Amino acid sequence: MIAFVSGTVAALAPDTAVVEVGGVGMAVQCTPNTLSTLRVGRSARLATSLVVREDSLTLYGFADDDERQTFELLQTASGVGPRLAQAMLAVHAPDALRRAVATADEKALTAVPGIGKKGAQKLLLELKDRLGAPMGTVTAAGPVTAGWRDQLHAALIGLGYATREADEAVAAVTPQAEAAEGTPQVGALLKAALQTLNRAR
Repeated sequence: MIAFVSGTVAALAPDTAVVEVGGVGMAVQCTPNTLSTLRVGRSARLATSLVVREDSLTLYGFADDDERQTFELLQTASGVGPRLAQAMLAVHAPDALRRAVATADEKALTAVPGIGKKGAQKLLLELKDRLGAPMGTVTAAGPVTAGWRDQLHAALIGLGYATREADEAVAAVTPQAEAAEGTPQVGALLKAALQTLNRAR
């Protein structure tokens, strides 16, 4: 198993980072939150999980070992594949997921695209004794601070957009961010910003 990759970030896309490791470009599937911390040309270290299928080998990358371990534990629940597990981590930090399961917070799970009310109830039952107790005092919205504008702007620049385009995209998603309960999720805002940029091109 490939436990981590470490090297220079060669390219970034909306859901993938290419990290050069010993002259080989490793394509790593990442959440928007993880991608927002990476910059082309800079070194990075990503904890990884290799998912083997009959027709593919897919490497998933994470900011730290806790996120990677949570990703693997989520897949022990029936009906949860790597894509859904990654979507759950795109919406909630690992500790927020542990808290949601510990407090049977159905609403937190249904906030994830692809999880309905029945699916959330089933997941709460199955994951109850698997994820463990929350470790810190992170809010349900995750560890993103009020500087979401700066983080989103930096993520867009890191993906290769011009400063003007990044400014316009941040302005476009500001109403969505201000309407959100609690602290805005940079990952969700990045997806929305990328959609506005794609429409504009």
